[in-house]
Parts: sequence; structure tokens; C-alpha cells
Amino acid sequence: MTESTKTTDDARAAILEGRTSLGIELGSTRIKACLIGEDAGEVLAVGGHEWENEFVDRRWTYSVDAVWSGLQAAYADLVADVRRRYDVEPRTFGAIGVSAMMHGYLAFDADDELLVRFRTWRNTSTGPAAAELSERFGLNIPLRWSIAHLYQAILDEEPHARGIRFFTTLAGYVHWRLTGRKVLGVGDASGMFPIDSSTNDYDTRLLEACDGLIADRAPGLHVAELLPEVLPAGRHAGELTAEGAALLDPTGALRPGAPLCPPEGDAGTGMVATNSVAPRTGNVSAGTSIFAMVVLERPLERAHHELDLVTTPAGDPVAMVHCNNGASELAAWAGVFGQFAAVAGASVDNDAVFEVLFRAALDGEADAGGLLAYNHLAGEPIAGLAEGRPMVVRTPDSRLTLANFMRAQLYGVYGTLALGMRVLAGEGVGLDRMFAHGGIFRTAGVAQRFLAGALDAPVAVGETASEGGAWGIAVLASYLSSADDLDLGAYLNDRVFAKAAVDTVDPDPADVAGFAAYLDRYRAGLTAEAAAVDAL
Repeated sequence: MTESTKTTDDARAAILEGRTSLGIELGSTRIKACLIGEDAGEVLAVGGHEWENEFVDRRWTYSVDAVWSGLQAAYADLVADVRRRYDVEPRTFGAIGVSAMMHGYLAFDADDELLVRFRTWRNTSTGPAAAELSERFGLNIPLRWSIAHLYQAILDEEPHARGIRFFTTLAGYVHWRLTGRKVLGVGDASGMFPIDSSTNDYDTRLLEACDGLIADRAPGLHVAELLPEVLPAGRHAGELTAEGAALLDPTGALRPGAPLCPPEGDAGTGMVATNSVAPRTGNVSAGTSIFAMVVLERPLERAHHELDLVTTPAGDPVAMVHCNNGASELAAWAGVFGQFAAVAGASVDNDAVFEVLFRAALDGEADAGGLLAYNHLAGEPIAGLAEGRPMVVRTPDSRLTLANFMRAQLYGVYGTLALGMRVLAGEGVGLDRMFAHGGIFRTAGVAQRFLAGALDAPVAVGETASEGGAWGIAVLASYLSSADDLDLGAYLNDRVFAKAAVDTVDPDPADVAGFAAYLDRYRAGLTAEAAAVDAL
């Protein structure tokens, strides 16, 4: 028997015996499923489903039907991958984890009926509520946080506000439907309402302050009674019910009974996927949105509107720089170049288009030749934009070449993020390492190199980067069986990443200087972006 045959036989046995962990993450453009073995770093199979948000009544949303049809499609795709690789089908799992895009707002009445359409993290209509809460709490409450959505609904006297009896995030909703339990991992919960890291629960002082704010407008409504229960990583968070199994796998093949870990947001799973849960570590996740997470050694000296205070899945304090706009505009331009290739008679697949364009960017000038690219499809609070208007701007003396254009587009993905990271650096926050994950890092040495220049810090990319959060939540599910013996950081270091291949790129001084010049122009040009929002 060859080693590959033995490995395949071992994987087949693990699948049949339910000694695997399933992770599912509902991202902004793709729902991913990832199956890992008892060796928690080993990916056995993957599945996926493409989906897109809708802009309905001036709000970004996904329909509940799209949630479940997408989950079923991603799971079916994973089962098909298992069948192709191992000629078996899974009937159960050792553990399951659910993750989704962070924050947002799903509100339910006393009969557990959804009151309004799901409001995603991307909405920026909560400005008055976020500002008032931030002032009352003495810390930054971002527009996308669930409590900002709730309070804005109360301020706007929306009819549904008085009937709310429970609200949660997308991950919390899916987990609830699969298990019957209204719980949330502490990392995702920290984007619903501020967490007290000494208790790993909602801050009771701020809960009282919040009730004081809403007392006159919504008598009898107590926020603590509306929130899901908070659980740290490693805690048992319920079991897959018969109804939940049928929701995930309408064929009936999946059996109930598998334990689930606490549901988490994509920020938390990104920290796990990059082994960035210890102080002085951080990570950048780049997708439809882009955000950086830095685990803190000490509290920040003051509140900053550019920084959110959240937690790791274990409850440790984290400073987060979250930008609503990531790589979507870059992908749109890659699509245009792909269409050009097709019209010109060349057959080039999407991955090859990105590879060619990214490689071209390496030949661009360090400051992108005077070009600017704004990736704002949606509003961007850090940049002071209520809405988005993607733009490419240049002066008459700039050098418009393909190489400079693509470098500007890649720099543009990091522009708003860099504004927030400059604020964090001003607080004296130290970093030993910064990990990156997301699809744009699949082309080796390009987006990673430019990010190192933008942050002026070493940037590492691991071999699991393209699997991202679905792999991260699968690892958190696997951690259930080891949580009594190891804390999360030790589990990741000793069991998951001990043999992981990691490629680290140090910042190139020319890139650091070039991006700094680009960012100065970028900051100044935000006035033009704001004017475009007003005019168009």
C-alpha cells in the first residue's frame, strides 16, 4: 500500500466514523464549506456557493431564502467533493461550526418571526444612533454594530422596534436554526454590544446606560433580554437537531446529533485561520470588505472613531480597523480586462487574468505614478463617506500605464485600512507579526508585498490562506475536544500550526515610501470622493 493510498484510506475511515470537523462560513460573496480531519490543519474536502447582496429600499441585505438555499448548495458541493475524493458520503461529523459576516441585524418577535429584512454590516444608515451611543458609552460604536441598528430603529420609530424580543447576527441566526440555541461566540458578540473581557460577557454598566437611553422611546425594552447568550471558544454550544440537519441537507443523509462550537464572525475565524489570537499578533482579512485585527497588550489611551474594540474568540481584547470596501472594485476591473481578452480572441480564465494583472503591478512605480484608485462601492465611515462612488483619479502629469493602474488598484484596496492603522500606530501599539488571508493573496508575492509596504511591517501568508474563515471555524469546532486541556493559543500553536508552512515578506523601503506618498494623495483626494457622492 502506498503512502497516498494509506492517507486516503485513513481519511475515508475518519469521514465514515464521524471523526471530522465541518466549518461553514457565509461570506459576502461566497458561502464556503470546509471539512478537516483529526489533524486539525488537514483539509479533506471543500465546497462553495456564490451569492451576492441586494440593495433593497436603500439597505444592503440578503434574503433568508438565499441564506438557506446557499447553505444547502455549499454543503452539497462539499459532499460531492468528498464523494469524488474518497468514494463515500458523510453522515455525521465530530463537530460543526458556523461563521458568517460580522455584525449586522436580524430582529425577531415573540413568535421567532423575522420582523424586517436582514440588515448587513455594509449599511451606513445608523450614524445618529452610533454617535449617540459612542458619546454615552465613551468608546467607539461603529455604524455596523448590531446595537447601533437596534437603537437607530428605535430613534426612527420603526414599527417593528417595539415588538423585538431577540436580535442576533447572521452566524447566530444560522446556528440557532441548526441547534435551537440562541447563543453567540464572544468574538461575534463583541460586535453586537461591548464586551467586558474580565467576564467574557456583555458590559453590565453599558447595558444599564443603554437602557437609560431607550427608556423614553421604547418603555419596557431591556437590551440584555434581547441579546444572545455569550460563549467563549471551546464551550459546547448545542447539537445539530433533526430540523437543523434537514435544513442543511434536504436529502436526509445527514444525521442529527453532532456538537456545535459557538458561532463566530468572520473576524474571529480570520484570527484563528492566521494564528493571531495572542497579544502583539494581528491579521488582515481581504475580501468584499477588508479589516485588520490586532490583539492588544494594554487598553488604548482613548477612543478613536477609526478603531473598534472587539475580542478574540477566547475573549481577549482586540483593536479592529474595519473598512466596508475591500477587493470588489479590483475584481470588477479584472473582469473588464478579462472581457477585453475574450473580445480580442484570447481564452483566459479568471485566475489567469488576476495573475497577469497582479504581476504587471510589480512593474509599476512605487507611488503608482501619481494615479489614485478609490474602491468605495459602499459608504466608508473611516473615510467620512456616507455612500460610495468608485473612482480612478489622476493629474495631467501622472503616468497612466497598465502597471501603474494595477498598482493603484491594489493600493486602493489598502487605502482606508492604512488610515486606520496609522491611528493605531499613534497609540504605540506594537506588532510582532501580521498575517494576511483572502483570495487576493493567492498570487504569491504581490498583494502580500504591497500590504507589507502599506503597513511598514512584515506580512505572513500561510498555506491555508485561500480557505480562510471556513477553515478557521472548522478548527474552532475541532477545538471542542481539546478545550479542557489547552487554551486556544496553545491549541493553535501546538496542534494546528506546528508544521504549517508560512511565507513572510518584509517591507521593501521603496514600497513603504511609495505607499506613504500615495496615501498622502489618497487622503487629500477624499474631498473629491465626497463631492462625487454629493453630485452623483
